Amino acid sequence: MAKRAPRLIFSEEERAAPALEKVIRKADKAADKLEKAEAKIPKKTVKVKERVVDADTGKVTTRLFFEEADKKRPPSKLSHLAGKAPLDTVRSTVHRKLREDNDGNSGTDAANTLSQTAEGGYRIAETAHRSHAEKPYRKAERAEAAADKANLRALNRQYEKEYGKASNPYSKWQQKRAIKKEYAAAKAGNGARNTARASETTAKAARRAAEDTKKAGSFIVRHKKGFLIVGGIAAVILLLMTGISSCSTLFQGATSGIVSSTYPLEDADMLAAEAAYCGMEAELQSYLDTYESTHDYDEYHFDLDEIEHDPYVLISMITALKGGEWKIDQVGGVLDMLFERQYILTERVTTETRYRTETRTGTRYVTDPDTGESYPEEYEYDVQVPYTYYICHVELENFNLSHVPVHIMSHDQLSMYAVYMSTLGNRPDLFPGSAYVSKYYYTDYEKYEIPPEALADEQFAAIIAEAEKYLGYPYVWGGSSPATSFDCSGFVSYVYNNCGLDWSFGRLGAEGLRSMSAYVSPANAKPGDLIFFEKTYDTSGASHVGIYVGNNMMLHCGDPIQYTSIDTSYWRSHFLQFGRLP
Repeated sequence: MAKRAPRLIFSEEERAAPALEKVIRKADKAADKLEKAEAKIPKKTVKVKERVVDADTGKVTTRLFFEEADKKRPPSKLSHLAGKAPLDTVRSTVHRKLREDNDGNSGTDAANTLSQTAEGGYRIAETAHRSHAEKPYRKAERAEAAADKANLRALNRQYEKEYGKASNPYSKWQQKRAIKKEYAAAKAGNGARNTARASETTAKAARRAAEDTKKAGSFIVRHKKGFLIVGGIAAVILLLMTGISSCSTLFQGATSGIVSSTYPLEDADMLAAEAAYCGMEAELQSYLDTYESTHDYDEYHFDLDEIEHDPYVLISMITALKGGEWKIDQVGGVLDMLFERQYILTERVTTETRYRTETRTGTRYVTDPDTGESYPEEYEYDVQVPYTYYICHVELENFNLSHVPVHIMSHDQLSMYAVYMSTLGNRPDLFPGSAYVSKYYYTDYEKYEIPPEALADEQFAAIIAEAEKYLGYPYVWGGSSPATSFDCSGFVSYVYNNCGLDWSFGRLGAEGLRSMSAYVSPANAKPGDLIFFEKTYDTSGASHVGIYVGNNMMLHCGDPIQYTSIDTSYWRSHFLQFGRLP
């Protein structure tokens, strides 16, 4: 007999509890409705053959007996159609023969029409009869769904009564998942009485939830660096929960980020995607290497960026765009789109009018001095001839694949991308040659100890308290919040706008922050000032910004967010100025 929603058994003490009274009453009522609905399903017996072997003689006999069929299963449509198929075949053959032989005979035509009308009515009646016959089964299915819903609500309420309400949304999610698993087990294992003890089910669920939480906790401890950004996502969402009606949906997205920080993919698909992208890059490189031999211009000018990408950036982008799992045969269009976004190839032809010397042949008449006769004579002369000179300018810009996400992803997708990058999908072994492996996975960035005298400044103390929350977050171009992680200016803007002081200037770029800051000489720079750099990439004005903390140290969104000494050849060569926000 098929398993169905069990009737939950509650003790008298549980039934008397005010917190459980209402949900238990609803669960009982739903179980009663289910039993009534199942009772209306017609009973059916089937003939069963059984082979019996006599233990003494070894003789095999066959006996027939009847048993009740599965009441929950409606009559098979397939068997119903198979049974009526011969009749339908005969009907269609008769009608076809009538149409072939009527020869415009109105009587035959009328008979054929009448026959079809009658059979149409029969089919309508037949369909109605079958629908009526299946009605009890449909009612039973609806009743079972309602019973499952009422039972789960009662089990959740009892769990809260026995073990207390979850302390946070993630624990609550773990609790509900555990209860659903234990309820499914009780439903699958119920016996002839179709009952399950509610207290036993919730006790098992409590043990399962504790085990799952412990496993999740130990996993996060083992990968604590990778989960820094997840904590930031949760923190921001919890702040939003008081003012945004869709906070539950947002937290579900954060929970999804927690459980999905590992690539949910097969190695073969990820390696195939990387190989396909490398193949596209190799094809582009070959095109450029043979450009002069495959084109016909007078002169070539090449301005080419290096062709390269990071495989973790690629896989994290594809996975975020696809919302999770994917197969290699599903991402061809995504690879093409990303390639077009990363590599911008420009082929421009200009022309000049130039002149070349050409020797031509002319004819002139000369006179023989002795005879006085004239005769034609050929001669050569040079002329300057204008012509069009073709110059081909080939430019390849590598936009940097890691800069693409902010331009093509939604906020949720960008958050997912940041989570995958912060953990490298928990697969540092997949592409060990990537620079991100040493940056994000195995390198411990020590926290710089700021001198106590600097922290005596309450304003600076508030700034640094907010900024240090995000140490270890990955660099995400265009990122401006813990949910998406940060780039340099996004990090500084967020810290100053959210440190509890009076700043509220929104999201500014490095040059925008410099424009609103008062110039500060290096001799007068103090902790809490901003430090600006130029030409760290191809842009005018300030291209990078950090928070100066004194002693030639800054806290900035490098790759990842970290403390860094500015007393290095690189930072000295790019230093622009200090600035102080008003």
